[in-house]
Amino acid sequence: MEGKKLALVAANAAEDKKAENVLILDLQGISMVTDYFVICSGNSLVQVKAIAESVEEKMAEIDCFPLHQRKVKESGWILLDYGEIIVHVMHKEERDFYQLEKLWGDGKIIFTSE
Repeated sequence: MEGKKLALVAANAAEDKKAENVLILDLQGISMVTDYFVICSGNSLVQVKAIAESVEEKMAEIDCFPLHQRKVKESGWILLDYGEIIVHVMHKEERDFYQLEKLWGDGKIIFTSE
């Protein structure tokens, strides 16, 4: 499946768990690591975990499994690396602090739930 479609599957899965400020950044030609970032926020550590689990379940339904994942208990940031896309599920405070959208500001926003 094409990267953009995978990113949309992940974004929709995040929205299913009421993730806030879901966005997809197109990083093609900008990043050598991935083509798309899916970034979203949760209001609690429990919600962050639930969002990440929803993304993993929906991606598994289309036979797409993470190549790498970073889940640190109590970190407030879960990263799921699917190769063409990387999903960042972040606690609102972590997202405000790291501001990935600004760090990767050269990327084109192709989807936002705002």
